[in-house]
Amino acid sequence: MPRWLPRAVVMALALYACFRLGSWAFDQLIGLLVNILIAFFLALAIEPAVGRMAGRGMRRGLATFLVFIVVFILGIGFVFLLGSMLAGQIVDMFDEFPKYLDSVIKWVNQTFHTELSRVEVQDSLLHSDWLQKYVQNSATGVLDVSTTVLGGLFRLLTIFLFSFYFAADGPRLRRALCSVLPPSRQAEVLRAWEIAVDKTGGYLYSRGLMALISGIAHYILLVVLGVPYAPALAVWVGLVSQFIPTIGTYLAGALPMLIAFTVDPWYALWVLGFVVIYQQFENYVLQPKLTSKTVDIHPAVAFGSVIAGTALLGAVGALIAIPAVATLQAFLGAYVKRYAVTEDPRVGGGSSRQRAEPVWTRARRLVQRAGRAPGPHSGGDRRASGAREVTGPDGSGGSGGTGDESDGTGHGDQDRR
Repeated sequence: MPRWLPRAVVMALALYACFRLGSWAFDQLIGLLVNILIAFFLALAIEPAVGRMAGRGMRRGLATFLVFIVVFILGIGFVFLLGSMLAGQIVDMFDEFPKYLDSVIKWVNQTFHTELSRVEVQDSLLHSDWLQKYVQNSATGVLDVSTTVLGGLFRLLTIFLFSFYFAADGPRLRRALCSVLPPSRQAEVLRAWEIAVDKTGGYLYSRGLMALISGIAHYILLVVLGVPYAPALAVWVGLVSQFIPTIGTYLAGALPMLIAFTVDPWYALWVLGFVVIYQQFENYVLQPKLTSKTVDIHPAVAFGSVIAGTALLGAVGALIAIPAVATLQAFLGAYVKRYAVTEDPRVGGGSSRQRAEPVWTRARRLVQRAGRAPGPHSGGDRRASGAREVTGPDGSGGSGGTGDESDGTGHGDQDRR
């Protein structure tokens, strides 16, 4: 047996064990890593505000705390408005449930010639097996719901703690990171960090401004139509349509349409038409002006990045996909050399045989060329046979000789002289 074989076997087993241990640790820590990633992007988003406040003499810890307090108050206000709206709608639905049930029973009796009553229907529903099973499952599912809510609160607290540390100790974190890199790499890391802060903060602020404009526009529409809970619905439309990529517009418009339908079915159509028209205005007028200097990426690239982020990290990936791709695009654009594009019709989608010249100009040139074409008995035959014009001593043009004077090799004149 070779001496190196036992050592190679031990090395292979050790590498396999390390790989299995790393895979197990990654599976166990994937939730924490995702939370840290979200916290990092949140810290990048609030970095401009914190840096501006710190530049005026305020401590970074206090500035970060004030920014988080503002974000927390806005989030609590949004949840309170939305919760009050949903609670009011649920109470109204329970109050109106007997009327809805009576109308359904009346329609069934008239259509199918039955003699149902609301008391019989209520008794059959209360004593049905499926309702009892549903109540039992709901009772056992309360613990699962409570566990999910507590887990979500713990995750939210973890994200806020990490983002607070990233934002408050940003300079110290950058200094610690650069201390393990050579000077040539430190500039690249700091440049990438600066680009990430600009793009992420610009994305958040531009989306917030568009959410404000969208909320005000939809609030005016809902007030004009007399739809209840107009402030809460306007906040819902503004935030959901801007901060949930791809499907946020449809989710945002569905709730106001449903509430408007309870008032008047035609109001739902008005809301739908306004949502569609405003979306086009936002996509082609408002968004290019607001995001041209912050997150200037192609819509197809943005859509593809959202799909890729959703496939990798779910809803979290969809939220951070656009600022991440914008950061990567800006970082690569600073180092990728670009050249001027040549003037070629193929660049604009034309053909290489058809230059960028009007058809009428090409036709006129062809006609002129046909008019200058020599006839069958013109001097073109002489030129083809080797004759050429000879300039006399006085500068006047003479006729070229025939084959007796020149043999076509250019020595005819020399022989005569």
